[in-house]
Amino acid sequence: MPTLPQTTRRERQREATYDEIVRVSRDLLAEGAELSLRAVAGRMGMTAPALYRYVGNYQELVDLVAFEIDKAATATFAAAADELPEDDYAGRLVVSVTEFRRWALRSPREFGLVFANPIADASCQRRELLTLASSGHLFTDQMRALWEHNHHPIPALDDLPETIRTSVLDPLIPAEVEGLATEDRGLVWIYMQGWTRLYGVVALEVFGHMDPRVIESGEMFISVVREFAPVIGVEDDVERLVGLVRARLALP
Repeated sequence: MPTLPQTTRRERQREATYDEIVRVSRDLLAEGAELSLRAVAGRMGMTAPALYRYVGNYQELVDLVAFEIDKAATATFAAAADELPEDDYAGRLVVSVTEFRRWALRSPREFGLVFANPIADASCQRRELLTLASSGHLFTDQMRALWEHNHHPIPALDDLPETIRTSVLDPLIPAEVEGLATEDRGLVWIYMQGWTRLYGVVALEVFGHMDPRVIESGEMFISVVREFAPVIGVEDDVERLVGLVRARLALP
């Protein structure tokens, strides 16, 4: 059995520093404090120039922290799915996205850092980070597993607008498309539509752009689940799925 390469003491210290940067940044977010290089350095007992050896600017700090927040949150979404049988593809997807909503409402500043952090332009390196988002991979993997199980209809490439066709053939989204036949790339368009609906309703709720009574009721989120069910071929199962949502949100 090949031996794994041993990390050096310096490498371990460097990784520990990155972990501390993330932990301190999350503490600042939870406290409602400003997230800045100076604030993080001060909380860690470092000077700002010393912190620059790990994150060169504010955007690098945001990218590091956002990626780690998303990875940690995704573990809770996956754990929620694992409460259901492996072959309950629709249930696992619905429970995961419901847990996503719960996390977002519980941690609005973390949600904002991860999902409301703008990309400056088409050449921005942050665009590459989009393809690494842990939550995006989880949700699209679950949607693909559901499609491979029930073979719900997906759009043909020739029926898609040219820009969308180009996008699904060379996707810039967090989705594993290896092994997905070219003629089946319409599934990627379903991914995009699903994310737009999920993010749209959750962002409006998190940032308070909705009647607070509607947010508390969860009915807008449930409406989105109902409306998307036929798109992924689970309209006949929608009442059970809505029941899973209500149970997870402790709603009547």
